[in-house]
Amino acid sequence: MPKLTMVTKIESVECPIRSVLDRVGDKWSVLIFVALKDEAKRFNEIKRLIGDISQRVLTSTLRRLEVDGYISRKVYPTAPPKVEYSLTARGQELFTLIHPLILWAKENREGIFESRKAAENAK
Repeated sequence: MPKLTMVTKIESVECPIRSVLDRVGDKWSVLIFVALKDEAKRFNEIKRLIGDISQRVLTSTLRRLEVDGYISRKVYPTAPPKVEYSLTARGQELFTLIHPLILWAKENREGIFESRKAAENAK
């Protein structure tokens, strides 16, 4: 495994960690990965699973993930057009890496909420 070194200010613009996390580190991208983990889904299915995401934000997030090769978009020649989104091999690989974080978040959610409440009450 390569050794991690400190990134200087000049190098930070080209930092590979930053460029990847900028795309997949937001809450919507992770939730889209979860929605697509098992099978392809249509736009409205993804929106319904996530719940509180706007159509505009979902559209732009799906586009960014497609541009980076994490998801694929398949358009079926029907009327109206049917469009499905699925994880690519790269997206599946990334999901296997974020899945432990998802499990950790589920296991520790209550404790985190309690810490937040205690901190809020201490103010």
